[in-house]
Amino acid sequence: MRVINLGRKDYLNIWEQMQMFTNARDKNTQDELWIVEHNPVFTKGISSKPEHVLLRSDIPIIQTDRGGQITYHGHGQVVIYCLIDLKRLGIGVKKMVEIIENSIIDLLTTHAIKAHLKLGAPGVYVDNAKIAAIGLKIKQSRTYHGLSLNVDMDLSPFMQINPCGYQGLKVTQLCDLTDNSDTLNTIAEKLSQILINHVTRNRH
Repeated sequence: MRVINLGRKDYLNIWEQMQMFTNARDKNTQDELWIVEHNPVFTKGISSKPEHVLLRSDIPIIQTDRGGQITYHGHGQVVIYCLIDLKRLGIGVKKMVEIIENSIIDLLTTHAIKAHLKLGAPGVYVDNAKIAAIGLKIKQSRTYHGLSLNVDMDLSPFMQINPCGYQGLKVTQLCDLTDNSDTLNTIAEKLSQILINHVTRNRH
């Protein structure tokens, strides 16, 4: 699996590239993980409702084609997009979400952080505060979109929304839970490698 670090990019540009990659790929196309840090943006999943936007600001709100509700991306957050052929791996979308969640939990464990899941609420939590969000799009058994992990960011824009559709849901981030000073890129690369290891182990 190829890992590509795209640096800091606008959301719309990368979303368009993901769609183009997915539409153009064939059964032999290598799977890819795209690491990116987005400029501030709210993205709405296909389940998102207007009432989950509590306050409008100069941060753009974009309706996307991924699953899930509304979330925020900004500087200091690791985003990894998973461009993966599920049919070739022999796994379903539920298994893919499980792989992503377990990979994030494993990464947090390396920082001595005990994370957990919530029934019916995809993503990863620490003491019931959300630290990572997940949203995928499946097209012809191929995934795009992926995960976001809060590392060292301004969390205040999350107050403008019901994060992932949950009123009053608290959010947290890595820098508030550990003294570890790993850079955003180091964390992204570690998480990418853990993801690859999980995918390899679950291949059928």
